[in-house]
Amino acid sequence: MAKDVIELGDAQFQHEVLEAQEPVLVDFTATWCPPCRAISPILETLASEYRGRLKVTQINVDDHQETAERYGIRALPSLLLFKEGKVVQQLVGARPRARLEEELRAHL
Repeated sequence: MAKDVIELGDAQFQHEVLEAQEPVLVDFTATWCPPCRAISPILETLASEYRGRLKVTQINVDDHQETAERYGIRALPSLLLFKEGKVVQQLVGARPRARLEEELRAHL
């Protein structure tokens, strides 16, 4: 199965997230974060199932601190949902797939 979650850096954020036509879910993560690793398969599944309606991206805060600082990321995992270049939903912490999907559905 191809990986549908797009890995971003600070340089790609403007184009891939802020200028995107579809809603974009950004997962602020780190390799050392167990809850981040726990939700990774959920995000991969959502990226596949919602392809064309939702873009799912991931940014490693250790490697790309500029974007994390710009959006005030203080806890991991932090998920920001962008629509038309603006944050419309912020979710902090791991959660089950059903709950995550329910929280995102209103914006899709």
